[in-house]
Order: sequence, then C-alpha cells, then structure tokens
Amino acid sequence: MSSAAAGDPASQTPEHDTPTPAPQRSAVPILAIVVTVLMWASTFVIMRWAASDISPGPLALIRLLAGSLTLTVLILWIRRGQQLLPRGRGLAYTAAFGVIWFAVYTLVFNWAGHFLDAGTVAMMVNLAPLMVGVGAVVFFKEAFSRRLFLGMLISLSGIGFITVAGSTGQLAMAGLVIAFGAAVLYAAGMMVQKLALRDVDPLTATWLGCVAGALALLPFLGQTAGELGSLSTGTLLGAVYMGVGPSALGFWFWGYAMNHFPTGRVASATLAVPAVVVLMSALTLGEVPPPLAILGGGVCLAGVAVAQLRRPQRRRGITRAA
Repeated sequence: MSSAAAGDPASQTPEHDTPTPAPQRSAVPILAIVVTVLMWASTFVIMRWAASDISPGPLALIRLLAGSLTLTVLILWIRRGQQLLPRGRGLAYTAAFGVIWFAVYTLVFNWAGHFLDAGTVAMMVNLAPLMVGVGAVVFFKEAFSRRLFLGMLISLSGIGFITVAGSTGQLAMAGLVIAFGAAVLYAAGMMVQKLALRDVDPLTATWLGCVAGALALLPFLGQTAGELGSLSTGTLLGAVYMGVGPSALGFWFWGYAMNHFPTGRVASATLAVPAVVVLMSALTLGEVPPPLAILGGGVCLAGVAVAQLRRPQRRRGITRAA
C-alpha cells in the first residue's frame, strides 16, 4: 500500500460518506399533467363551438361512444385479456358513477354551452372540488376544517359577482343555473367514484363508468342518427376527439401523474383549467367572459385553492445545528 493511500484522509473517506447524485425526476409525469389540462380545457371550447351545430344529447352520446371504444382498446392492451369485472357493490357504485358523471354531467355540461361562453362555464364547473370537500364532510364524516369554511366564504362571494353579471344581462341567468347544476353533478360523480374505487381499480372504473354513461344516453340514439346527416365534419371530429382525448386518455394520463406526484399537487393543476379555457376561447372563438364574471371566477378559484391546497407538514424532532 502506498503512503499516500495510507495517510491521505480523503483516500480513507468511508464509502457511505461519498455524495451520491440526486435522482433525476422524469419530465413525463409533468408532461402528462400539462397535456391533460390542455385536453380538459379544450372540451369547454369545443362544446361551445359545436353548440350551434349539434344538440346536447347527441354530442354527449358520440363523445361517450368514442371514449368507451378507446378505453376498451386500452383495457385489452394493458390487461392482455386478464381483466376481471367487479361484482356486487363495486359494480353498482361504478355504474352509478358512470351514469352521474359521464352521462348526466356531460349532458348538462353541453346544455350550458348553449347559453354561456366557455370561460364562464369552466369557472362555474371548477367549483366542484369545493363541493366535494363539503360532501365529504356531510356524507363521509370527514372533519370540517377552517380552510374549507374560509374557502366556501371566498367562493360564495365570487358566485355573487358572477350572479350580478347575470342579473345585469351580461350573462344568461338560465345558463348560470345550468352550469352550477353541472358542477353539482361533477361533484356527486366524484364522490360516488370514491366509493367505487374502494373495490375497483381506477382504469377499470373509468372504462366501466364510460360504458355505463354511453348506455344511459342510448335514448338519444334516434336523435343522433337524425342529426348526423347535417353535422359538419369538424363537429363530428370534435365530438370524437372529446371521447378519445379528454374522456379516455385524459383520465389515464391523470392517473399516471397521480402515481408520481402527491395528490394535492396534481389536483391543484386543475385550477389552471379556467384560465386556459378563457385564453383558448378568446383565440379561437373570440369570446371572453364579462369583467364581473372574470373577477367572480377568479375569486371562486381562490376559494377552491384555499379549501383544497394543503400546507406542507413540518418535520418534527429536527435537531438544531450547533
């Protein structure tokens, strides 16, 4: 052994003291969040753009048929024929979640686009996370936190601004009521989905929910067939895109991101959807919500953020440096 090797302290550094490079976080989960937010935002714009060309029921049915087909292909590819269908309570909750969220919510969502611009609809629908928080207290007996109460007060004041915009004729009051109803259905669907996910994995629940939603909309099959002949190619492609992209791939990408980031961080990304919708709508449709609605929507989203976002927990028992 050389003297340098024996006497140099650096050469005797224990192996566990050698610094290791920090793990590099993949950009793929971040990309999944960005793409999903863009896809979800685009549904509001396409829904508004197609409102003059197709009725709410046929638009919802075409979307869910395309989504069901896409999710069926995904299931066959990922599970390689090993898919097991849930039974009993799990199947019942999954079917209920699909009817409420995929079918009825989508129908009411499309209906709102016949009265309101895409940005206002997006701001109203994004009250759903706050409603879920309240529903969790009422139905799941979760604790009613001060942050949730404060968020409710802030969002209610925002709804006041949007309501004033409706009462002054800047927005259709009927559209505001319909959009609020869509938010309620969205929240109800999320809560029933929570029950379904106790017994069913997310991909299976999304697939069966979309199929259940499509089946629930079959009464619109005759109307859809009657309107197909007069539909523009763009409207038909837009409806199919909403099923393949936001309804099928969007939920898959979102689940992928949830496996790589904390739930709260991923969920907070949905707060960006209304802003993206307003920008997309302004660039493509030339529509911008009235100033009072924009102010109210911003206040509402601030309330949702206060109620949903969590402060990082401080680590306890950390010794101070000498």
